[in-house]
Amino acid sequence: MASPLQNAIEFFREFGLFDVVLPFLLVFALIFAVLEKTRVLGTEGKDNEPKRNLNTLVAFVIAMLTVATNKVVNAINAALPNIVLIIIIFVAFLLMIGVFFGTGELNFRQEHKNFFYGFLVISLILLILIVLNSIKMDSGQTWLDYVLEYVVNNLSGPVVTSIIFLIVAVIAIFYITKNKSTSQPSEDLDFLLEDKSDPKIES
Repeated sequence: MASPLQNAIEFFREFGLFDVVLPFLLVFALIFAVLEKTRVLGTEGKDNEPKRNLNTLVAFVIAMLTVATNKVVNAINAALPNIVLIIIIFVAFLLMIGVFFGTGELNFRQEHKNFFYGFLVISLILLILIVLNSIKMDSGQTWLDYVLEYVVNNLSGPVVTSIIFLIVAVIAIFYITKNKSTSQPSEDLDFLLEDKSDPKIES
């Protein structure tokens, strides 16, 4: 037997809250915030305030066009829960790490830079995979399925091999040319910076 709360959720789903209202509000808020922050459409007044009326109109139109496109709304509804799931997993991992630390704020970026940048790379890869898996083509196949199928069928082909070689080359160049500056100055520099002037002045 369905609970009253489940019936209310089903009512909101049939009403279009999850397919129309919420995606519209999300897109409208994001576009409006970007326009207000960047001030692409110009400013007005002595204080150079952004043109709020124009920004609101543009954000409204973009949000309505987005809601009218069924594929985009389905991609948003499919991608956002998975992105939130990844965020929850990362937060849970940080909570587990925090158990072994003392009191105080856990500054993960400064204290563990290698792990921090590793998490950034993993987050970017997972985000790309989630987006590719949420966008469907006319055949019903997702972009991720199409890419994986293409890679498997053309693994020894020139395109896939060139992409893999390019990625490996970029990573190798990044690590080779990485600046490994030392914090201590060299002995030659110390020798040059020494004050050789005689404090005694002959009369």
